[in-house]
Amino acid sequence: MNRRNLAVQTVTERTTRREFCTTSLKAAAVMAAPTVVPAAALGLGNKVAPSERITIGMIGIGRQARSYNLPWFLKSPETQVVALCDVDSWRLKNAAETVRKQVGTVATHADFRSLLDDKSIDAVMISTPDHWHVPMSIAALRKGKDVCCEKPITKSIAEGRRLVQEVKKYKRVFRVDSEARFKTSFCKAAEVVRNGRIGKLVSMEVGVPIDNAKCGMPAVM
Repeated sequence: MNRRNLAVQTVTERTTRREFCTTSLKAAAVMAAPTVVPAAALGLGNKVAPSERITIGMIGIGRQARSYNLPWFLKSPETQVVALCDVDSWRLKNAAETVRKQVGTVATHADFRSLLDDKSIDAVMISTPDHWHVPMSIAALRKGKDVCCEKPITKSIAEGRRLVQEVKKYKRVFRVDSEARFKTSFCKAAEVVRNGRIGKLVSMEVGVPIDNAKCGMPAVM
């Protein structure tokens, strides 16, 4: 989730994390009391310095988050997963174990509101059931967080308009997690079809994800 190339619904003018770091380094050179350390000084080579990494809070640790979103953030050199949230204690425990094996420590929350209260978190990844997308996004924006939200973003046009208003009001970065839109393979396939390379398109089959086994009715938590 790189702030330099996020697909944003609303373009905002604000200081980026890197601009802030650059300014801090210049000031430190004058004051001889550096507060932000460059990667080279830490022997990290081309890796992103800890002070420049975007801290992520994951809200919802179901199939989509565990299979795609969480692994992506964990392997990205520019992000650090620092908090997880889910109402399902089993999912939360398993996800926390995965993160701790890679980064050593991670905070866990059963209530998304307590995660949003953490001022050390820069942005949140919302991977919850659809009806929670807008309420949680708005709550995150109001807490000063940037937001990456799973599709579909909203369940109605009115919700969408309200969300756009909130993004503009709080001047945050918001993007929808629609990775298929920019994957090279998908873009190439669309280009081939649109240019008639496969002939006339007469039918199309669409598949949706299915679970391998029924979950049954979990106990109330």
